[in-house]
Amino acid sequence: MSPDRAVEQDLARVWGRIAGMDEVGRGALAGPVCVGVVVVEEEMPPPPEGLTDSKLLTPSKRKTLVEPVQEWASSWAVGMSSAEEIDRWGLTEALRVAGMRALEHVGSVGCVLLDGKHNWLGTRDLFDHNTCEVPVVTQVKGDLLCTAVAAASIVAKVARDALMEQLPDPGYDWARNKGYGSWAHRQALVRLGPSEYHRKSWKLI
Repeated sequence: MSPDRAVEQDLARVWGRIAGMDEVGRGALAGPVCVGVVVVEEEMPPPPEGLTDSKLLTPSKRKTLVEPVQEWASSWAVGMSSAEEIDRWGLTEALRVAGMRALEHVGSVGCVLLDGKHNWLGTRDLFDHNTCEVPVVTQVKGDLLCTAVAAASIVAKVARDALMEQLPDPGYDWARNKGYGSWAHRQALVRLGPSEYHRKSWKLI
């Protein structure tokens, strides 16, 4: 299945610029959550060939696609919330803040097209953070169905992977597991304990 522009074009006829949004890093034990935003308009050139949900692509294919995606997009950005912020606010609020941080860098949009069925971007703010002032439309399997959301998943995934590969690594093997709970990562946690990049409010071992 390849994503197309049907949903976002329908939205763009009403709202103008549409921000496709997707997150990565939700289930990791370490590192940030990252939210990608790719803005599209009703009239756009064809999306890059091979564009689909980042989870279906190899790391090398994602890296090959990210620059064409960025050039194709009307605007794009990635927002992050750190492990410490996840511990402080909880995952849902950390996702929302990361999404708002990304939106601050793409200019005005008329609507957000959010992957999934839960509108975590529009959750009630309990921490005096900025709130989303535009409508949010959720789309189940949006990263498979909608080009803007698929593109957002790629820019977010490539950005987060690059960050994890650059972290100081005394033996957690960030370059391979990207902070997710692989067997080797959990064994390293037994030996080394958690680092400053781990989500200490989570069950790590």
